[in-house]
Amino acid sequence: MSKVELRNIWFSVHKWAGLLLGLLIIPLSLSGSALVWHDWLDAQVNPQRYAVSGPATLPPSRYVAAAQAVLAPGERIASLRYPEGGEGPVVIGAVSARVGPPQRTNIYLGGATARVLDKAGSNEGAVRVLHRLHGSLLVPGMGRQIVGWIGVAMLTSSLTGLWLWWPLTGSVRRGFRWKRRPQFDANLHHQLGFWICIPLAMLSLTGAWISFPAFFGSIVGERAGQRPAPAVPLAEPVQRVDEIVRGVGGQPIAITWPTDKSPAWKVTLVQGDAEVADASGAVTTRAPQPETLARTMRRWHDGTGMGPVWQVAIFLGGLIPAVLAVTGATMWVGSRKWRKRPVRKLAPAE
Repeated sequence: MSKVELRNIWFSVHKWAGLLLGLLIIPLSLSGSALVWHDWLDAQVNPQRYAVSGPATLPPSRYVAAAQAVLAPGERIASLRYPEGGEGPVVIGAVSARVGPPQRTNIYLGGATARVLDKAGSNEGAVRVLHRLHGSLLVPGMGRQIVGWIGVAMLTSSLTGLWLWWPLTGSVRRGFRWKRRPQFDANLHHQLGFWICIPLAMLSLTGAWISFPAFFGSIVGERAGQRPAPAVPLAEPVQRVDEIVRGVGGQPIAITWPTDKSPAWKVTLVQGDAEVADASGAVTTRAPQPETLARTMRRWHDGTGMGPVWQVAIFLGGLIPAVLAVTGATMWVGSRKWRKRPVRKLAPAE
């Protein structure tokens, strides 16, 4: 097979992957770009949640008492999470103990005052809708798998796009020329596609990894984490939350209440984790565990703790594919019009 024939095959794969999935790629890409700045976006949409007046210095029982005052009948405290970096609200998670799948509610509290700033369901609000759109395209059941296969298609498209960008003849510098084609959309597609190729391939691979953790975990020898079964927090734990914090020592990041399936408090600390038996108060500590490859893939994908340069790169890696989908479609439409253009017949020579 010649280089030209192989190039034509990759062109067909690249073209039809973009055309068939373009309408799905656009909302997936744009929602991913927005979620890079999740905390900032949430603060813009819900400013009342972040109207704090100081750091979280009160005993955890003060936050629990304030949250309990606004709980609906049947709701129980399930978790307490302190703000990252000392800025932002303390968040109390509550779960409904009624029959059916537990419904989670978040209560946002001022750290210095324990004043209730907001209360909302965990699946409510514009930012949460963006999460669901990006993770499952709002499709129940098979949505996550659909997104995973779109990630595989985007990975294929980014790699075949690099092949198609590479000049067939001459120096590679020819690929950086703006006017490789007469059409503006074609030149924009070529140039943007090249510069975003590697970040897009990374985002596509990590997105597929998140969607299919068992498959990729079996390749690298990691067991995929199982989603915990629904559990209801205990109505009256034996231990008090202040006693739990004093017993484990150190600064907690998050506290999880004991449940009917796991009667133990779980405390996430800055240095390691701790588990406290609710019946006896016995404390078991664990040193920080090495980060799994699955967790690394997720951080690469969403930019958590990766710094502003990386976050800007993945922001563009989500934004530009939407432009590539549009320009790819206009290039295809333009090529169809060109093919359908009638051929003018020349008059016979006299």
